[in-house]
Amino acid sequence: MSSKASTQVVIGGKVYTLSGYEEEEYLQKVAAYLNNKIDEFSALENYHTMSGDMKAILMELNVADDYFKAKTQVERLEEELEQKEIKEGLIRACDIIDLIIEILRGSNSIKDAKNCLVNGDTEKITFKSKESELYASNLNFTEKQAQ
Repeated sequence: MSSKASTQVVIGGKVYTLSGYEEEEYLQKVAAYLNNKIDEFSALENYHTMSGDMKAILMELNVADDYFKAKTQVERLEEELEQKEIKEGLIRACDIIDLIIEILRGSNSIKDAKNCLVNGDTEKITFKSKESELYASNLNFTEKQAQ
């Protein structure tokens, strides 16, 4: 962990000294984000007539909205990546279905078969040929793909 540091940022035309463990570049980026929000609000017709509390609430709601939208997008992208990983595993499995069937038939448990598919551990699997065993030892499916 880096040491605690202080840096000055300008937000809404005022200079603030921030202390923390974040890099100065990151804090300046956060300040720029807030300044962009302030600029967006300043362009609104009634913004200048709003009370300070109303301006603060507007900022807080807008930042929270951005946060939840970004969080939803990250969750969607993570789900897409997971689906892509699973699809790639299925496509790969189709190409070597005979070997996978041989692994399943030659194992005494699902755990042993999965260990072969993920880690290449062929020790507890009975193969028809050394060639199958060698190929199986190099499969390296992911945990999700081997489920």
